[in-house]
Order: sequence, then C-alpha cells, then structure tokens
Amino acid sequence: MSELVEVLGLSAAQIAAGGAYWTAREIAQQPQLWSDIARLVAGDSALGAFLQQQRTGEPRRVLLTGAGTSSFVGECLAPALASHGWPRAEAIATTDIVASPASFLVRDTPTLLVHFARSGNSPESVAAMELAERCIDRCSHLVVTCNQEGELYRRARTMRNAYGLLLPAACNDQSFAMTSSFTGMLLAAGTALQVLPVNEARATLSAAGTQVLPVNEARATLLSAAGTQVLDSGLPLLRRLVRARFERVVYLGSKELKGLAREAALKMLELTDGRLIAIADSPLGFRHGPKTILNGSTLVVVFLSNDAHARRYELDLLSELRRDGVAGCVIALTGRADGVADTDGLALTGDAAALSDLELCLPYAVFAQALGMLRSLSLGLSPDSPNAAGTVNRVVQGVSIYPYGCQQ
Repeated sequence: MSELVEVLGLSAAQIAAGGAYWTAREIAQQPQLWSDIARLVAGDSALGAFLQQQRTGEPRRVLLTGAGTSSFVGECLAPALASHGWPRAEAIATTDIVASPASFLVRDTPTLLVHFARSGNSPESVAAMELAERCIDRCSHLVVTCNQEGELYRRARTMRNAYGLLLPAACNDQSFAMTSSFTGMLLAAGTALQVLPVNEARATLSAAGTQVLPVNEARATLLSAAGTQVLDSGLPLLRRLVRARFERVVYLGSKELKGLAREAALKMLELTDGRLIAIADSPLGFRHGPKTILNGSTLVVVFLSNDAHARRYELDLLSELRRDGVAGCVIALTGRADGVADTDGLALTGDAAALSDLELCLPYAVFAQALGMLRSLSLGLSPDSPNAAGTVNRVVQGVSIYPYGCQQ
C-alpha cells in the first residue's frame, strides 16, 4: 500500500495534524483490499476442503460469533447463510455466550462455530472457543482473523477440528475503530461460505479432487468500484452532512443491512467518543418506539436494499420520514436509482443494481466509516484514538472470565 496522500479531500498534513493517519488510511485502502481478499479466499483449497466437510453428513448448526464490531460481521452474514443452504445459521456475540453458555451452546447438536476477531486476543473470544469445546460434543471452528499472532489463530492452527483463515496484514487495523477488518472479514467469510456471487465463476477440481472456486474477477472489480465511488463521488454529501453538525444519528437497514446499521451506529459512537447519540434499527421496527428519537438535529441514514420486496417497505418509511418533517436530514444509500430522487443521498452507479445486499454492506460501510471519521475531526477529536480518557481500548481489557461447569 502506497503512502497516504489525500483522503476524502484532506491532505496528508491535515490528516496527520488531526490524528487520523491510520483511520484515514484504513478506510481508503478497502476497495483495493477487497479484490486481494476475494482472490486469497477463493484460491484456498484447504479452506474449501474444511468447509466441505462441514456440509456433509448430519446438518450442522452454524454459530457466527465475535465481540463488538466483529459480532456485527455475523449479523450481516446470518440472513445470507440462511438463504444459501445454511438454514441453522445464528449470530450470537461472544459476550452473550460467555455470560450464559447454557442459553446458546447445545451439547448434542453438531456445530460449526465461526469466530470473527481483528486481534483474536479478546478475553471473551478465547473463552467462547474454550466453552464450545467443553460444552458441545461435536464442534468445529472456523477462525476468521487479521492477526497471525493472535491467540485464536494460534489455537486454530493446532486443533484437529479447526481452520484459521488469516486476512492480509493490512486488515489488522492500527486505528482504534475497526474499518478494514470489518469489511475484510465480512467479504472473506461470505466468499468462503459461498454466499457471495464472487464464487459464481466456473468451479474446477484440483489434482486431489478438492473443489476450487476461482474468484469472479468482474464481480470483485464491481465491488471495488462501488467502494471507490463512495470515497470520491460521496464526498460532497459527506461534507454537507458534517457541516450540518447533527447531534443524533439513526441508521436503518433490512436483512443483511440491519447488521450493518448496528455497526454504523457503533462507528459513530466510537469515533465521536460518545458525543453523538447513534442508534440502529430496521425500517419496519423503527416505527415501534425508536422513532421518538427524531428531532431537528437528527440525521437518518437508510441503507436501501436491492431486494425488491424489502425495498418497498424501506421506501415507504423514507417517504413517511420526509412527510413528517421532524428529522433534520433524511438520506438514503442505494444500489438502484428507482424510487429515489437524486437529492435523496447517494446512488451507486454502474452495475450496482446487481449487487446482493450482503455485497452492498461493503460500500455502505465505507460511507458510514468516512462520516464517522469526518464528524470526529469536526469535533476536534483524534479519530485514531478518540477516547482521551483511556477507558475504552483497541483490544478490550479488564474482563474477568469465571469458571463454568457445562451440563453433561
């Protein structure tokens, strides 16, 4: 990756002075990284063989787990897995598993536990793996991580029933907020579990008879182009929103995009050190109480789906919010132009209408990350380390793990 020159209209000097070097770099590098990750995963025949074993014989439950941003990777993936032949896919945070193992770990149910972790060193991440090993009779582990020195990756390499998928080193974000690691792990897992169309190229067989899924270069290029468009064409909109100095932000999304909405809200909270209130919901769920958050200083961002059915409900709410006139600003991000006026937000161009909702999570995430970073700078904060008090850390600290006896 070349040296940082300019990101989102900010010079290298401005970025350095604002304490945003790593955040800006890690946001800007994502479109290039996505193509690299898609090729890496699609060419990993050992990974393909491991996952093929998980789909043979008795159907397995799939638990997608992680803490914080890493848990939202699973929330984005779960709906896509359910519609692509993994009907028992659930996203359960490690923080929930560790607090109440009996609520989520079933001893006699064969389970594939998919661990998402930037560092792989969070206490809950390691504890969740240990609990699953003790509390589930037949449990396999797929560790998707960005840190080759992390405890989860180290363990995965020595366990008979585990596989460690290591992303490129550039995905191991040095900034406080997870950016490249979030989209990288989402793309890697979606490709590996065969729920992203980057796997739709013709399959071939290796000499050992293992299926190898070559990456669809055109699809990877389309994703990268969408991310680049957000960074370039989305800049005027981002600047306008920052100048509005909103104090509350609402992110709304359906299906895979609901998990992204939760991640986007967390990004805003983290990067502004909690000075902005940020929440997430589904478009239909928002009417059931959360809508009371709206006032003149509220920004609403609707992540529009490319799914025709879900989109009808989303467009209904978008129209309703504009008619109400209560929120200070209501915008939409969309992969399709139909039903949305040019002034409504940001419409991805080219072949973005062909993207799945899981794919849309990637460019939409770049928008939310960029907005969070620019709003952080507007508040005089340092995005690389926004929490000046030091009470929140890049890798969580201060967690005590208590003994737990699994039921026999």
